[in-house]
Amino acid sequence: MKTLKSLLYCLVITALALPATAQHQGHQHQAQDTTHQMEHQVHMLHSGMQHGETQMPMSHAFSRNLPMNRNASGTGWLPDESPMYGNMYHRGDWMLMLHYNLFLRYNKQDVFEAGTRGDSQFDAPNWLMLMGQRFVGDRGLFRVSGMISLDPLTVGGNGYPLLFQTGETFEGSPLIDRQHPHDLFSELSIGYTHMISEEADVFVYLGYPGEPALSNVAFMHRPSALNNPDSPLGHHWQDATHITFGVATLGVRYRNFKLEGSSFTGREPDEERYDFDKPRFDSRAIRLTYNPGPSWSLQASTAYVKSPEVGEPDEDVYRTTASVLYGNMLPGDNRFFTTTLNWGYNYVDAHHKEHSFLLESNLQSDRYAVYGRYEFVQKSGEELGFEDEAFGHDERLGIHALTVGANRQLFELGTVNFNLGAQASVFRGDSQLHPYYGELPVSLQVYLRVFPRIMVPR
Repeated sequence: MKTLKSLLYCLVITALALPATAQHQGHQHQAQDTTHQMEHQVHMLHSGMQHGETQMPMSHAFSRNLPMNRNASGTGWLPDESPMYGNMYHRGDWMLMLHYNLFLRYNKQDVFEAGTRGDSQFDAPNWLMLMGQRFVGDRGLFRVSGMISLDPLTVGGNGYPLLFQTGETFEGSPLIDRQHPHDLFSELSIGYTHMISEEADVFVYLGYPGEPALSNVAFMHRPSALNNPDSPLGHHWQDATHITFGVATLGVRYRNFKLEGSSFTGREPDEERYDFDKPRFDSRAIRLTYNPGPSWSLQASTAYVKSPEVGEPDEDVYRTTASVLYGNMLPGDNRFFTTTLNWGYNYVDAHHKEHSFLLESNLQSDRYAVYGRYEFVQKSGEELGFEDEAFGHDERLGIHALTVGANRQLFELGTVNFNLGAQASVFRGDSQLHPYYGELPVSLQVYLRVFPRIMVPR
C-alpha cells in the first residue's frame, strides 16, 4: 500500500509540474501523426537512400513502431524531438549505433578557498556505448547493448572533486565531496520486444549490469545534461541505480503509455571497478511513463531498494521519483532546446527522509551550447561526515547549487566533434555548514568535450 500511495503521489507531482500538457491531450491524434511522420523521415534519411541494399529499418530499441529518437538509457523514454549523437552502421540484418562522451578537463572546487573541503584535479570523465538491434520474424525486435567507462583510470578510484556530493566508498571510507567513478562495465544487456499491434508491445530487458525501471533517463544520457561533466548532487536520490549488477524488467506499451516493473540488485557497485558484483535481485521498482506529444516525456516511479550503500548495510531505502522532460527542434541547423525537471525522495525512517530537486536546460546548435542546472537537495550530517558535530548526524541540511556553462566547437574531425567549454558553479548550504564550506563556495572548470556528430531526422 505504501508503494501504491507513493506512486500516486509522484504522479500528482508530475501533473502539477506540467499544467500545459492538458492542451496536448486534446490533440492526441495530431501528436501521433507527428511521431509517425518523424519515424518515416528517420527511416527515409538513413535507409531509403541505400537502394539495392537490405538494411534493418530504424526504430526504437523496444518498439518497431516508435521513433528512434525516443531511445534513452535502460528502457526509459526521451521526447521524440530529442537530439541523438552517434554513428550508425548497417551489417546485414543488424543496425548498430555507437555513442560516446569524453571530457578532458581541469576542475577546481572552492576556487576562493572559502572552506576546508575543496580540491582540484585534472581528469577525464567518459563513457562509450555500442547498441545493436534487428527484427525477429514479423513481430519481434531483439536488441543488445554494452557500455564501458574508463573512469577508474582517467578519474581515479576516489572519483573527482564535487562539493557536497556523497555516495559509495573508496578504501573502505565513504566518499564525501567527491563523485565516485563509474564501473568499467556499466551495462551489458539484452532485450526482446513482441509487437501485439502497431499500438501495443510487450518487452523484457535483462542486464548484468543494467538499469531498472526507476527514475528518468540517467544523467549521462539526458540531452539536457550532455554538456555538463558533473553528476547531479541528487544522483543518489534520483538515478544512481543506472548501474545495477542484476536487473530484470518486464513492460507493456499501449500507444504513448508505458508501464514496467523491475526486480534488481539494490546494492550499489562496490569500489572494485573492474569486476562483476554479486547479483541479488532483492529490490523492486515500478514506473509509469507517458509521452503526451513529440516534445514531452513524463514519468513517475517508486522502488524498494535493499541496502544500497556498502557502508550502511542495514538501511533500506524507499525511493520515489517524478520527472518531466522537454525537447524541441528549433529553426536552423541542428538546433535544439532540452529541459529536465526531476524530483527524487528517499525514505529510510522517520529520521531519514530527504528530498532532491533538479532543473536543467540546454540550448544546443551545431557550433555552440549554453546550459545551466539548478539543484536543491537535503542531506544529513551523517551523509556529509559530521557525525560528532553539534547539529547532529540526523539533521536534514539543505543545499543549493547553481551551474552555468557554455562551449563552442573548435573543429570537426570526420564525425567527431571537439568543443572547448567552461562552467562555473555556486553553492549555498545551511548556516551550520558555513564553517566547513564557506557561505558561498564557487567552483570553476575548463574542458575539451569529444563527442559524435548529431543525427537529425529531417
